[in-house]
Amino acid sequence: MRYDFAVIESKWQKYWDDHQTFRTDILSSKPKLYVLDMFPYPSGAGLHVGHPEGYTATDIFCRYKRMKGFEVLHPMGWDAFGLPAERYAMQTNIHPRITTEENINTFRRQIKMLGLSYDWSREVNTTDPKYYKWTQWIFLQLYNAWYDRRAKKARRIEELERELQQRGSADIAGAPFVSPNEWQAFTRKQKHDYLSQFRLAYVAEIPVNWCEQLGTVLANEEIDEWVEKGYKVERRPMRQWMMRITAYAERLLEDAAELDWPESTQEQQRNWIGRSEGAFIDFAVVERNERIRVYTTRPDTIFGATYIVLAPEHPLVETISHPEKASEIKRYKEIATRKSEVDRGTEKTKTGLFTGAHVINPATGKPIPIWIADYVLLGYGTGAIMAVPGQDERDWEFAESFNLPIVRTVQPPPDWTGKAYVDDGVAINSANPEISLDGLGVSEAKSKIINWLERKGIGKASTQFKLRDWLFSRQRYWGEPIPIIHLEDGTMATVPEADLPLLLPDLEKFQPSGTTESPLALASNWVAVVDKETGLTGRRETNTMPQWAGSCWYYLRYIDPYSTEVFCSKTLEQAWMPVQLYVGGSEHAVLHLMYARFWHKALYDLGYVTTKEPFLKLRHQGTILGEDSRKMSKSRGNVVNPDEVVKEYGADSVRLFEMFMGPLEEMKPWSTRGVEGVFRFLNRVWRLFVGSDGKVESSIKDCTATAEFERVYHQTVKKVGEDIESLRFNTAISQMMIFVNEATKLEVKPLRELKGFVLLLAPFAPHIAEEIWSILGSRSSLAYEPWPQFHESKVKESKVEVVLQVNGKLRSKVLVEIDTPEGELERLANEDEVIRRHCDGKKILKKIVVKNKLVNLVVGN
Repeated sequence: MRYDFAVIESKWQKYWDDHQTFRTDILSSKPKLYVLDMFPYPSGAGLHVGHPEGYTATDIFCRYKRMKGFEVLHPMGWDAFGLPAERYAMQTNIHPRITTEENINTFRRQIKMLGLSYDWSREVNTTDPKYYKWTQWIFLQLYNAWYDRRAKKARRIEELERELQQRGSADIAGAPFVSPNEWQAFTRKQKHDYLSQFRLAYVAEIPVNWCEQLGTVLANEEIDEWVEKGYKVERRPMRQWMMRITAYAERLLEDAAELDWPESTQEQQRNWIGRSEGAFIDFAVVERNERIRVYTTRPDTIFGATYIVLAPEHPLVETISHPEKASEIKRYKEIATRKSEVDRGTEKTKTGLFTGAHVINPATGKPIPIWIADYVLLGYGTGAIMAVPGQDERDWEFAESFNLPIVRTVQPPPDWTGKAYVDDGVAINSANPEISLDGLGVSEAKSKIINWLERKGIGKASTQFKLRDWLFSRQRYWGEPIPIIHLEDGTMATVPEADLPLLLPDLEKFQPSGTTESPLALASNWVAVVDKETGLTGRRETNTMPQWAGSCWYYLRYIDPYSTEVFCSKTLEQAWMPVQLYVGGSEHAVLHLMYARFWHKALYDLGYVTTKEPFLKLRHQGTILGEDSRKMSKSRGNVVNPDEVVKEYGADSVRLFEMFMGPLEEMKPWSTRGVEGVFRFLNRVWRLFVGSDGKVESSIKDCTATAEFERVYHQTVKKVGEDIESLRFNTAISQMMIFVNEATKLEVKPLRELKGFVLLLAPFAPHIAEEIWSILGSRSSLAYEPWPQFHESKVKESKVEVVLQVNGKLRSKVLVEIDTPEGELERLANEDEVIRRHCDGKKILKKIVVKNKLVNLVVGN
């Protein structure tokens, strides 16, 4: 009987669906294991063969763990809001809900086609109002919370209001001073504005990446994709919703030490957060009352600051610039808006403009010019830098371009021939009548200059982070509505929790509004509202949430997907969290993971979850390239559709090949010939077990295995289990191939060991394993059969091959019992016909015997 994979796979997929084989018993008393895939965005293109790699890896792990006695939670869902669906709606006027549903159906069909053991009863969809009700609810918790730096945790905003009422702001670090009496006298609007400075979700005017054609703000990581498609992006200041993730910068760094994540991912997160220790320094503007504040990690180099640079968007630019510079500055600012932050930071050719104004360098007492340049960004630091070209490469390039002075303040090595010297060394040219840093190392010089700056009241030590607050607004229709009402008195009100979800209105068209608002602004009946609590008229927020929002907490909803009362039962959360294995692409190494950790920590602070971190262990699957070794894309014509490969070779072949290609985390090219090879292996497995009559192959008997074959079996059980635990699937498959080779050689094949092998194969190729298991006599699925055991004593080889050499050259081999004495090995070598022939008539000068490895006879002529 031939291996009819199409019939077999369809049969067992229907069986698993009908019997809900992989449904999680969420209240089980078994040991619990939560394994999660980064859920996909369901695009219209469907899956390509690169997508199932991570899914197959987690599926093997989950199937194995079920057989090891664990209750496994392994869910799947859809990150389904997003710009592509909205853009398609703009072009076709087909509601994005319709296309999203069609795409999800395609993805679900393809995933089921691969036999992945998800609990489909827990499927979530970020565009489902029953889901985004709770995304909106979490937003409200963040809006109504603030970060108390004294307690190093988020607290409810009501607690801040009580403290201001009772004690004022004296004890609150960094808070604008207000006394209890002043707080009591504040108007409703004044209180609203004061509290807005603290909320974890707030509105601010910031420079953003605006795309007029799309009518929306784009995240930095989205720009390249849309620019490649011909869209223009410019920087412009806009009022946007923000998330105060910077409050958690220190905790995001510290708690990462407890996680089992790839070091490369940890490093990317550390770099993104960008913790640095330095100082704020104030530079007084000549002939004006203004001061320009800079942040620098190298205050010890202040004597070498020969000019100041402001970001073009800096609020002081127009104030301090000479009037005759106005038109040039306006033009320069317009050009800067058309560049992305990445371009501004990486352009080799530096551009800039002198403002005509100067500041006093407080260390030298000399005036230095103020420039604007687009390589300085308003969103980083203070939007102003003290330029020290002697110790900074970008500053050196700028100084050379505009013929500005360069003063070294750190002594380069004697053989130094470069330009800017950025490494450590002793201070030079760094003294005035009040202080001298000359001759000091960097650390000592930094400490001394900071003390001097603080005594003079023009600077202070500070720890800063490169991390910026999260830009949370999108001017789109297809996203979660933000549950905020802007009232006529300039305050904001929240949509009552009882009124959630705040549903998206149905629109006739999905084009941009023509302003900087989203298409929601055109739904006038939806936008206009009267606040129930105050009676004031207002407008609903017309921005929607970014796609990241729904993916920040989906792992919690999987635990409790049916609840209408809470976003996740605290009892169930405590039982199942944290996620013990999270697998997904390394492209999400920073943003998704950072945002999810931030939300989780805020929920932890507010008492809604019991773990500090959501994802305990993280692994990334490598990219599967096209057969041309380039990234798969439609434009290159190298995309491989899994539907076609499954139709030709079966799902088990696809699964097995994707795991056999190489280590999970490595990049590797697709190979149709490789799939063919794995398909041949599965046919060998089929013929090993199934005869031409469709029954158990006649050579399989209920008999005792030979010692040698029993050893191969126990070695296979041990290696496959250990390799699955370590996610080394390729080497596990290699070992199973060795077992099949050895089993095929046997005239009589022992049933017990072969049945054990079927269970080892099952996580990798579940359809063929289930079918063979049923042919062997079982009437139910093997999904929960106990994982085979191995005995260490039976794993060890009883014999070993010892090589026999003459003058270091391999001449023969001999199979001996392990730990055969050296004298016996020497005797066997002397009796070996090949060795005797090579030694005949020659004097043996030396004998080298290494137990279990070799005998080397050194002979002379």
